[in-house]
Formats: sequence, structure tokens, C-alpha cells
Amino acid sequence: MDSRTEPEGEGAAAIHRPPLVRELLLVAGLFLVYKFGRQLANGHTAEAFHNAHRVWDWERALRLPGEGAVQSALLHGDTLVRTANLYYVAVHFTATAAFLVWLYLRRPDHYLWARRILALVTGAALALHLTFPLAPPRMLHMAHLVDTGQLYGPTVYGAEPATDSMANQFAAMPSLHFGWALMVAVGLIAATRSRWRWLWLLHPLVTLLVIVGTANHYWLDAVVATVLLGIALAVVPSPSAKPQRIAPAVRRAVPSARSAEARTADGHGLVGAGR
Repeated sequence: MDSRTEPEGEGAAAIHRPPLVRELLLVAGLFLVYKFGRQLANGHTAEAFHNAHRVWDWERALRLPGEGAVQSALLHGDTLVRTANLYYVAVHFTATAAFLVWLYLRRPDHYLWARRILALVTGAALALHLTFPLAPPRMLHMAHLVDTGQLYGPTVYGAEPATDSMANQFAAMPSLHFGWALMVAVGLIAATRSRWRWLWLLHPLVTLLVIVGTANHYWLDAVVATVLLGIALAVVPSPSAKPQRIAPAVRRAVPSARSAEARTADGHGLVGAGR
């Protein structure tokens, strides 16, 4: 994340940065609420598999490409599939955390905007996880897909979903892996001015191929995540749509500068009159 992509002026430096301790506690609290909420959705095995069959049928009715095509490409080499598994395990949280830290330090106004959007998307996702439990395609026999995490590693999921105390494996829709990755790209494109900033879209694109190829998500999981993010972006005002906040020191400096200009102009006028 090259800070040179958008030089910070006095106005940007004067934007109020929220207290660090408060933000750390807030983000940690939201994360704990989300993890606890996901655990509440455990135990709905029959409903999760019933919904999985429905989603699979919906995708076929919409003539979406089969998830197996992406997985077949990954399975051409052990290194490729292990890299995809590692990307799924490691990049999701680390990339989002790095994104928020960079915005907090370099673009405070964009940080508040992005944090609010991520909170809204995550809250909506939790509600869907509770109301629409969904088994991922790696568990669906009719999909004829393999669990690449269990076969090749690494994985964050236990071999038995019913006894997995670390994660709710029936929370496939929407895919927060994709929703967060797309927000990272959108946020960095909005917060920077480099002509190369559109390359950040490669992050959600790679994430999409990974979540589908590892059979952890359906295509529709990413579609629903995109819809939720679009709604959040429409609801939360972007930094460019809000008036820039100017620090008191800057506000005091502006009248002083104007007074100096007026005095200079008056001096020039007197000199001119003396001629």
C-alpha cells in the first residue's frame, strides 16, 4: 500500500483520527460478537443440507458455471491447490486487518467509512447465517467436489462439522471471504489516486476463484455478498460526499492568512496612492 499514491495535504492531516484504544476494543468486540453468533448457528445440519440442495438447483437453473470447473484447474498440481488453501486460511483476516490499519494511519476519514461498511456487511451476513444455514459444496455429494483443505491442507475446519468448536461450517452464504476482499479493493481504490489502483480488484478475483475452487463456497455465496456490500455502500456516505473537517488550528490560520492578504493589499494601495 504505497502512501505516495495520494499526497496528504494539511487538510488531510487535520482530519480527526479516532482514539486507537477505542477502535481496537470496538473491532475486537465486533469480532467476538460475530464469532459467538456463528456458533449459535451450529446444530442445524438437516436444514443446512436442505438449503445446499436448493442453492445447487438455483445455480443450475441460472445456468451458472459449475464449481467443479475451477476445482479441476486447481487439482492439476499439489502446489497450486495447497497455495489456494493457504490463501483461503491466511489472507482473509490479515489482508482486511492490514487494510484497516493502513487507512487508520494514512486515511482516517476513509477508515471510519470502511469500518462502518464492514460492520454492516458482517452484521447482515451473521443474520443470514442464522436464518439460512448452508452446507458448503465440499459437503454436498451431488456436487462431486473434494475437500481440498482436508486432503492437501492447510485447513481451519475440523473433519467433523458437528463437533467443530472453532468455526460454524454451515455458514457458507454469504461469503465474507469475498465480501471483505471486495471491500478492501473498493476502499483502496477510493482512498488512493495511483493509476495502478484498479489492480486491487485482483484480490477479490483471486479470492473468488479460491473460495469456489476449494469447494468452500458456491457462486451464489459471492453474489449475495456483493449485493450486501452494494447496499452498505449506498447507505454509508462516502468521505468525498461529506464536508471535510478542519482542525481548530487550521480554522484559526485561515482568517489570519486572509487578514495578512488584506493588509498587503492595503499597503499596495497606499503606495500606489503616494505615487
